[in-house]
Amino acid sequence: MPKESMKAKQSRTLEIIERLKQRYPDALCSLDYGSPLELLVSVRLAAQCTDARVNLVTPALFKRFPTMAALAEAEVTELEGLIHSCGFYHSKAKDIIAACRRVIDVYHGVIPDTMEDLLTLPGVGRKSANLILGDVYGKPAIVVDTHCIRITNRLGLVDVDDPYKIELALAKILPPAESNYFCHRLVLFGREICAARSPKCAECPLTDICPKIMK
Repeated sequence: MPKESMKAKQSRTLEIIERLKQRYPDALCSLDYGSPLELLVSVRLAAQCTDARVNLVTPALFKRFPTMAALAEAEVTELEGLIHSCGFYHSKAKDIIAACRRVIDVYHGVIPDTMEDLLTLPGVGRKSANLILGDVYGKPAIVVDTHCIRITNRLGLVDVDDPYKIELALAKILPPAESNYFCHRLVLFGREICAARSPKCAECPLTDICPKIMK
């Protein structure tokens, strides 16, 4: 296939957005949370762990430590026991406690609303920061997770596996107001249709505009 122009790619991206909107009208984060603090903690627990597992763990965790101050003063070993099933529990427990302490000490207990500041929190990378910026603060954000990497490459929207480069490439073709929702819909789409193994291409609503199928 001939190389797609930027204008053509932007147009195709808009069509992909509209079709995914029709299939997944509720573009919600798959992590259960009731506050910015709960999202901050949940997204750290979700690293190399399923969101479903995190959602099973967090109710007891937040019942035991309902505030940022409580988490900041938590004993590492007790926190580890509550999050053990999420994997990498030692580093996750230390990061959660340290992040809460930094938010209290530096940001007066308010989770920051800029990428630069969020990245100073222990355990927070660009993916986590973008999720917080988009879901908590309603800012344009591109969450590059495994679903986003896989699907945007299959759709020919990007041609690279590096998360940061994907974020920059998508920022050029996604309308800012749609970017966060688009990423949430990719998660739903990836779980239902465009799986890593054995994607259900025959059931896909994007078949006619997917370069992988059109070849």
